[in-house]
Amino acid sequence: MPDANPRIPFQMEGDAPALPAYKGKRVIVHVAVNVEHWPFDQPMPRAILPPPHGIRAVPDVPNFTWVEYGLRVGMPRLLDLCAALGIRASNLSNAQICTHYPRLAEAMLKADWEFVGHGLYQKALATIEDDAGMVAEALSIMRGFSGQKVRAWLGAGLSEKADTPELLRRNGIEFLHDWLVDDVPTWMRTDAGPLLSLPYTVELNDVPIYVVGQHPSAALADRIRDSLAYFARDGFARTRVMTVALHPHVIGVPHRMESFTAVMQELAAHPQVAFATSSEIGDWYAGLVPPPG
Repeated sequence: MPDANPRIPFQMEGDAPALPAYKGKRVIVHVAVNVEHWPFDQPMPRAILPPPHGIRAVPDVPNFTWVEYGLRVGMPRLLDLCAALGIRASNLSNAQICTHYPRLAEAMLKADWEFVGHGLYQKALATIEDDAGMVAEALSIMRGFSGQKVRAWLGAGLSEKADTPELLRRNGIEFLHDWLVDDVPTWMRTDAGPLLSLPYTVELNDVPIYVVGQHPSAALADRIRDSLAYFARDGFARTRVMTVALHPHVIGVPHRMESFTAVMQELAAHPQVAFATSSEIGDWYAGLVPPPG
């Protein structure tokens, strides 16, 4: 009987032995900051304000500037918070951040954040005809700017075509965040060789919480605290990855930064929490569980 999931064999939590602690901790917190370029002369990928009279116009000034506020104001707040707490984050960046916002890209590089591929600009990969060219160009720009290998990827909008994992693997990507199947990494099948699926989240993610769900300002902080409380119920018996997915135009506003800062301070002081970037998590898991076959 074929597997329901063509990429990742099904497994329930508890079927495999618990992973050992990561640096002596049982909760690996991944601060994943999505840093996006939304072209001014194209329709916006998402909107905080509906179009007046139902007419979607370009340029879309309110929604473009909503996002650019995050790059101008939200990002310095996140950079300062992570620096104060000694957190090395991952920036899941559109490659054109390096070319269109070099001041910001340099700030992330200086902060020693890990550069993770996230497309060329913010457009769903499944809608791009020359997806192979886009992936190659995006990775070339990001690798050239950062000097990093850029080993991990998150699709813009979590969007893929049927052969995207193969395409990414052939372009040197080792770790993929698109598949939201588990709280731990898991190996994926591709025709180009094994690819490691890393946890991502739509639950501890500011866009579904605030932009889609319109929840109160402290909702993300509350969910983080509740997640830790649940893991504590079994005495942190299993090592898990807890990704916190952020967009600077969403979390970086003052009324959300207050509660978010408080919960991040709690995480940094928690005895069972260690912070790690995409490749740090991938290398740790790959060193414990080699790819099948």
